[in-house]
Amino acid sequence: MSTINERIASLRSLMKERGIDAYIIPTYDPHQSEYVGDHWKTRVWISGFTGSAGTVVITMKEAGLWTDGRYFIQAANQIKDSEIKLFKMGIPGVPSYMEWLKENSTEGSSLGYDGKVFPVSDVKQIEDKLSSKNIKLVEDYDLVGEIWGDRPELPMDKIFIYDVKYTGKNPKEKINEVREKMKKVDASYYVLGSLDDIAWVYNIRGNDVECNPVVTSYGLISMDKAYLFVHKSKVPTEVEKYLNDNGIEVVEYDEVRKYAENIKENSRVFIDPSRINKWLYNGIPSSCKIVEGRNITTDLKAVKNSVEIGNLKNSYIKDGVALVKFLYWLDQNIGKIPMSEISVTEKLEDFRREQKDFVEPSFDTIAGYKEHAAMMHYSATKESDYSLEKEGMLLIDSGGQYLDGTTDITRTIVLGPISEEEKKDFTLTLKGHINLIKARFLYGATGSNLDVLSRFPLWQEGLDYKCGTGHGVGYFLNVHEGPHRISPAPNTVRLEEGMVVTIEPGVYKEGKHGIRIENDVVVKKDIETDSGQFMKFETISYCPIDLEGVDVELLNESEKQWLNNYHEEVYKRLSPYLEGEEKEWLRRETRNI
Repeated sequence: MSTINERIASLRSLMKERGIDAYIIPTYDPHQSEYVGDHWKTRVWISGFTGSAGTVVITMKEAGLWTDGRYFIQAANQIKDSEIKLFKMGIPGVPSYMEWLKENSTEGSSLGYDGKVFPVSDVKQIEDKLSSKNIKLVEDYDLVGEIWGDRPELPMDKIFIYDVKYTGKNPKEKINEVREKMKKVDASYYVLGSLDDIAWVYNIRGNDVECNPVVTSYGLISMDKAYLFVHKSKVPTEVEKYLNDNGIEVVEYDEVRKYAENIKENSRVFIDPSRINKWLYNGIPSSCKIVEGRNITTDLKAVKNSVEIGNLKNSYIKDGVALVKFLYWLDQNIGKIPMSEISVTEKLEDFRREQKDFVEPSFDTIAGYKEHAAMMHYSATKESDYSLEKEGMLLIDSGGQYLDGTTDITRTIVLGPISEEEKKDFTLTLKGHINLIKARFLYGATGSNLDVLSRFPLWQEGLDYKCGTGHGVGYFLNVHEGPHRISPAPNTVRLEEGMVVTIEPGVYKEGKHGIRIENDVVVKKDIETDSGQFMKFETISYCPIDLEGVDVELLNESEKQWLNNYHEEVYKRLSPYLEGEEKEWLRRETRNI
């Protein structure tokens, strides 16, 4: 296989041939997905960096990779043998790739990118940033695709209907809700490009992106019609009939631009500029008024209905049982049989596969032993795979896609003796977790208002983690879902009843260890007083927190009480599905402190 530098050289030759001085390769597919199918992993192919977020820029003389704090360590390792320079996003003094392009581009030069994968919002930012340099933008070429000789084919698996017993609403009901929102912004058309939104509103699922049961497609909704643009060979007859019965016409995937071009002149067209690619946007008639905003469906699907929440709670019981069986197996066998980061990942998936309605993992499991856990999104390879011993800590961040919900949970497991520093950091992480998860907060609060609660115990010791504290979770959909999140980054989205979000503070010390404790919660109404409606979090994930990592002396009485109550709930919920030694083991692991 060619080296990264050889691939960059091939790209530069093609750039020279097309008259392009700089070329941007983002992580996106045509639908701006966070996780993309193999066919669209152009940034991975050109750089060797496999993280889920990052942008590569190639000029005739330089090559750069921009990624965030989750991937600094991983990215540095994966590009170290290439000419690519790492730019650490979010670090003071480090320019964004757009700022870097402005600084390093010459007057009148040309900048290329694939308009089919670049969102409208990013293109607008590039135009604004480079306007003073009279840069020519060329968006017609997928140059990496032209030199990628063994590029994987597009997936063509059949799609299926996601039954109303799971969704609580049929597509017709959801489309009507969307149309009511369209009326409020006076839009007569709504163009949809994001796969999770389309899957949600049309009640369809597929197998086009690993760990994300979505369907490669576009959607178009007007006040009297709805269209699904998808490769029709993927649509079984009974699925098309179901969609037709719900007012949805199925059209070939490649026809979407033609339909956009045929939108009635002077119409008001709603789009989310961060989730529609420039190529499709260019097809909307110029006479139309573009109404921009966050996808209507994003807000609707973020608030789970009672059917979804009931199913989701059930999926977490099954997931908790699988985790306990795995943890018991690990405890009984560590130091007795060979095991590694990769082998325990496979073993955990085996236990999940025993559970009813399990489909696949909800993301690639992160299993990091000792200092590997300091890489927040570490993924073991044959070259990096550590053997596990009866010492130190193992961080496992994992989840499952079940027909009745998507799960995401992290536990840091003490395999044997640990240092005082490790125990203190574990306990500080737990204190941060408890401080946020038991919070009562006034309605109207956002995740950015609450983020400091989880960091406060860490800050008192001069510690912090360079990522958010929590993200929304899809429902048999993407494990990362907006619009809400818990993060220091400003966020104006209020936490509404029915939203699902993770709480996952951590400590990450390069070359030493990494610790994360993550549970999932549902936002609920709490008390109402003269001051207003207060909200709280209801925990829905159940798995013991390793007491061997806890320095009880560092916990106050309220924190001890929360931990004891949580462990009592874990035992109550999971023990009916366990027998014998597994059940006894869980009793010990959930003992009061």
